[in-house]
Amino acid sequence: MIKDKIRKNLEEAIKKTGFDLPKEIAILQPQNEEFGDYSSSVAMVLAKLEKQNPILVAEKILKYLDIKKLNIYKDITVAKPGFINFFLSEKYLLDELSTILKVKEKYGQGRIEKRNKINVEFISANPTGKLHVGHGRGAFYGDVLSNVLKKAGYDVTREFYINDAKNSKQIKTLGEILHGQKNPYATEFVDKLIKDLGQTENYWKTTQIGDAGFQLAEKIQLANREFIERDLGIHFDVWMSEQSLHDMGLPEKTMKWLNTIGLTYEKDEALWMKTTKFGDDKDRVLMRKTGELTYFFADIMYHFDKFERGFDELVDIWGADHHGYMERMQAAVKAMEREGDLKIIITQLVRLISNGKEVKMSKRAGTVVNLDWLVKEVGLDATRFFFLMKSVETHMDFNLDLAKEQSKKNPVYYVQYAYARISSIESRMSTNAFQATNTTNFGLLKEPAEFELIKILLKFPEIVADVSKNYEIQGLPVYAIAIADKFHNFYEKCRVLTEDEELTEARLGLVEATRIVLGETLDLMGIEKKTKM
Repeated sequence: MIKDKIRKNLEEAIKKTGFDLPKEIAILQPQNEEFGDYSSSVAMVLAKLEKQNPILVAEKILKYLDIKKLNIYKDITVAKPGFINFFLSEKYLLDELSTILKVKEKYGQGRIEKRNKINVEFISANPTGKLHVGHGRGAFYGDVLSNVLKKAGYDVTREFYINDAKNSKQIKTLGEILHGQKNPYATEFVDKLIKDLGQTENYWKTTQIGDAGFQLAEKIQLANREFIERDLGIHFDVWMSEQSLHDMGLPEKTMKWLNTIGLTYEKDEALWMKTTKFGDDKDRVLMRKTGELTYFFADIMYHFDKFERGFDELVDIWGADHHGYMERMQAAVKAMEREGDLKIIITQLVRLISNGKEVKMSKRAGTVVNLDWLVKEVGLDATRFFFLMKSVETHMDFNLDLAKEQSKKNPVYYVQYAYARISSIESRMSTNAFQATNTTNFGLLKEPAEFELIKILLKFPEIVADVSKNYEIQGLPVYAIAIADKFHNFYEKCRVLTEDEELTEARLGLVEATRIVLGETLDLMGIEKKTKM
């Protein structure tokens, strides 16, 4: 990656100046092209440590940055108040263009050698009804994060946890429906599934309430699983049943471990865990005086099992109502001596906006908006793209009217239109895809629009690496829009199919490289690569 090369060049130059290397060398991308393709503030960091003028420090570092020897820069300059600015050479850009065409879809692929096994658990909706719009944020976020982590070189397992323990409160509540009692779970969707089960009223009344609820939960979960795989395009490696953990004796094993390390005590006829010992604001109940295990204990058991399965890192993606749950779960992980190995992402609420007004989502009023309705209303691509555009950790307004609009105002339409344009150009050639050869003269590419497009394509490996570290998935749709911007600009300003065969070949190479990178970006987001619009 370019950033890594610049960072390495700066490290070598700083060593020659006699300054101590800082802990981190930040590499930025200036919005104003006058300040270079990349920039570093390292001189200002060093100036503060050395108590010197940052401009003088930057100039001293610059003396050891030999442009001719380094080969990838056209120029390196110093700017106030002490930035070192890097301008990439045209030769380097064209060489990287050739690299994209050579490695094709492997471009941006990373390699992680140690601690590479990651478990990403997402959606994990209770098996009590349909998925609602709020679940969509975690669903698409988890799916795309898994794609990016895999592209970055991690061994990723996608997991869905099913809270279906027969002795749990919610499963017993489901069972109450089958015993003739009405409750909030008794919806038309659930009623239809009960009929599909095909059992008599007498059968349910003679079945233990937990067993009855478990059978209904299984039916609900199968319906949701079909929707997730067929309509959302999300495929899990593991569907983990909480009841299966009970059947394997995990509660006893987990409780034995907690007792052995001295983290449990009895108070008010309940069993507690000393979570304050690990940073929680108060101790937590593991078992109520009724003998019922708490949800917290079930989660300890589940995470204990995940680490037992050999995962190096865990990523949990939870809904907004779980925010107060983070400290106790992190405390439990610290008790397992795996501090830092659990990352919890909290997805925030969604408001659907149509005609400038909010589409209400109130469970109490019975008007919760189901995710299947939204997908049918605006399409899967628009649903995915719009959810991904906003950080999951902030509230979002989903513009239904814009999502349905078939114009360049709609960002997903705009990006897909760029891919369709590329497909249109390539379909007019004798072969389906451009094949770069050693004789292709990319030196004929001279126009600013051509180099602007190349530069944005070269950022793809950085995007993959950055998102795999910061988990800020919104960087992908922003990047896809940037590629579309540069390609549409190139298309308008540079005729691809010209009378000059060599120039045509070079520009076709650039078009094909764009197809590869934009296609990979769309694949990571799970967005269809449309060849016609």
